[in-house]
Amino acid sequence: MDAFYASVEQRDHPEYRGKPVAVGGSKIRGVVAAASYEARKYGIHSAMPSRTAYKKCPHIIFVRPHFDVYTEVSRQIMKIFRDYTDKVEPLSLDEAYLDVTCNKVRFNSASQIAKEIRARIKAETQLTASAGVSYNKFLAKIASDINKPDGLTVIPPEKAIDFLEKLPIEKFYGIGKVTAEKMKSVGIHNGMDLKQWSREDLLLKFGKSGGYYFHAVRGEDNREVSSIRIRKSLGAERTFDTDLKDRESMVIQLGIICRKVWERMEKKQFAGRTLTLKIKYHDFEVNTRSRTFGESVIGYPELLEKSLELLNTPHPPKKPVRLLGVSFSNLEPEKAEESVDQITLNF
Repeated sequence: MDAFYASVEQRDHPEYRGKPVAVGGSKIRGVVAAASYEARKYGIHSAMPSRTAYKKCPHIIFVRPHFDVYTEVSRQIMKIFRDYTDKVEPLSLDEAYLDVTCNKVRFNSASQIAKEIRARIKAETQLTASAGVSYNKFLAKIASDINKPDGLTVIPPEKAIDFLEKLPIEKFYGIGKVTAEKMKSVGIHNGMDLKQWSREDLLLKFGKSGGYYFHAVRGEDNREVSSIRIRKSLGAERTFDTDLKDRESMVIQLGIICRKVWERMEKKQFAGRTLTLKIKYHDFEVNTRSRTFGESVIGYPELLEKSLELLNTPHPPKKPVRLLGVSFSNLEPEKAEESVDQITLNF
C-alpha cells in the first residue's frame, strides 16, 4: 500500500488531502509513524523525530494514529488477496507476498492478476497500492518499490540479471543505509560491483548476511510464500509527552505497559521465556536489556516483577527516559495467526 496510514487519514479527512501529513508525534515530541507523499517531498519519513519533521516542514499536519481503522482496512485488502490465491504471506498491515502460480481465477498472467487486485483495492477502499511481479520474493519486493505510488513493475526472468547488475546498492532489499555506506567504502556501488565479490569474501566482510548478498545479486531466492507465519515477538511500547526523570514514574509507566502486554499474551494464548526491556533516553540513545528464563513467565505480577528487575539491572536509568517498551520472544506455541509482530502504543 502507498503511504498506508497517512493515505487512510487523507481518505477519511478530505481537509488533509494534498497536504503534508504525519501520522504520530507532535510539534513538541514523538516519532513519525508514517508520512504522506506530500510530506516526503520535504525529506520527512517514518521513524523520524517529529520535532525534526516540524523543522523541515512547519506547516505539516500531525495526526493521531487510528490503528483500529488501519487494521480494518488491512482485513479488506487481505480478503481481496485471498480471492485470487490462498498463498498469501502478510509482512505487515499493508504489505504481503502472493504466490499466484496456481490461482483461483485461472489467469496465466501474474501481471494481469496484479492489475486486477490493484483496481479492486482502489474501488473498494479508495486507496492506491503498488505491486511488484517477478519469479521470486526478493525481486518482487524490489519491484514493488520502484514505481510508487500507484505503480506496477514487472521483472521477467530474462531481464533480472541485467536489472540487478545496474541497481544501486542502496536499492537492494535487505541492505540498509549503514551497510550501503560500508559497501560503498570498499567500492561496491551497484549490483555489478557486488557480483565481483566471492561468497567467502562477502561472509568475511559482512558476516552471515554475506551469503544472502551473494545469492541476491544473482537473482537467487528459493523461499516459498508461506501463509503460516511464525510470530517472533509480542510487545508494546510507549513514548512519553514528558521525559521520565525518577524511578517512581518509570515504575508506574512500566505497570501500564506490562498490563497491555499481558492482556495481549492472554488473548493470543501465548507464553514467553525471553523478556526484553527497551529504554530510549531523551537524547535518543537506545538501550535494551534481555533475559531468558528456564520457564515461561506466568501472570501479570511476574511480568511486572521481572521487568522491574531489568529496569534496575545493571543499574536504573541515569538519564531522562522518553520511551519504555516491553516485549516477549521465545513464544509458545510457535505458530500463530497472521498479524503484526509487535504493536506500538501511541499516546
